[in-house]
Amino acid sequence: MKIDAAPTPELAREPDLVGRDAVTRCLMVHGAATATAVADRLGVSSTVVRRHLEHLLAAGLVEARERPPYGPSPTRRRGRPARVFALTASGRETLPAAYDTLALAALQHVADREGSEGVRAFARARAAELETALARGLDAGRPDDDPVAVVAAALSELGFAASVDPAPGGHQLCQHHCPVAHVAEEFPELCEAETEALGHVLGRHVQRLATIAHGDGVCTTVIPSAPSAPSSQRSTT
Repeated sequence: MKIDAAPTPELAREPDLVGRDAVTRCLMVHGAATATAVADRLGVSSTVVRRHLEHLLAAGLVEARERPPYGPSPTRRRGRPARVFALTASGRETLPAAYDTLALAALQHVADREGSEGVRAFARARAAELETALARGLDAGRPDDDPVAVVAAALSELGFAASVDPAPGGHQLCQHHCPVAHVAEEFPELCEAETEALGHVLGRHVQRLATIAHGDGVCTTVIPSAPSAPSSQRSTT
C-alpha cells in the first residue's frame, strides 16, 4: 500500500504566503503569462499558482488561451503549448485604483492650468518614452526578427500584455491590458499619442480600431505590412 509523503512545511505554508491578489497583481504588472512564469516571479511553486488561477478562471477574473510563443525557441518543448493567463476586464476592476485616481487628478490639474494643449504635451512626452523603450527592443533584436512581434514582446514587458495575429495585408496587434485605462477614459489624448508612437517606431501608418479605455475588451491596432525597414534602424554590425 502506497502512502503519500506529507507535504513539506514550506509547501504547506505557500498558499498562505501568496494569495490570489498577488497573482492578480502579477498579471497586471507583467501582462499575460504562464503559471510557471507567474510562480517564478512570486517565488513559489507553480502548483500553488495554478490553484489560484483555477479559482480566478472560475470567477471570470482571468482568461486562458493556448498559444505557442512567437519565433523559434531552443528550450520550447514539443506537444501541447502551455496555457497563457491574462486578466479580464472584471479582473482589472478588482485591483486598487489609487494610482489611477492620483494620475487622473494630476492630469486634470494640468488641464485646468494649461488647457488641452498641456494635456497633449504630457501625452506626447509619455508616448516618447514608450517609443524609446520599444525602439530599444527593436535594436536588441536580430535583423530577421519580425519587428511587430518584437514590439509586442516589448509592450508585454511594459505591462500591456500584447499579442500579434495575422490580418489581411499585415498584422493585428492586441493589447490585453492598459496600465492607464481609467485615466485614458477621461483623456483620450493618451491613446492617440500611444498610437502615433507605434507608427513612428514601426515606420508605418497604423490604425487603432478599439481601446480598453473606450469600453472595448482589448486595444486593437492594425499594422500593415511594409517592405521598408522601421524608422528605428537596427544595427547589423
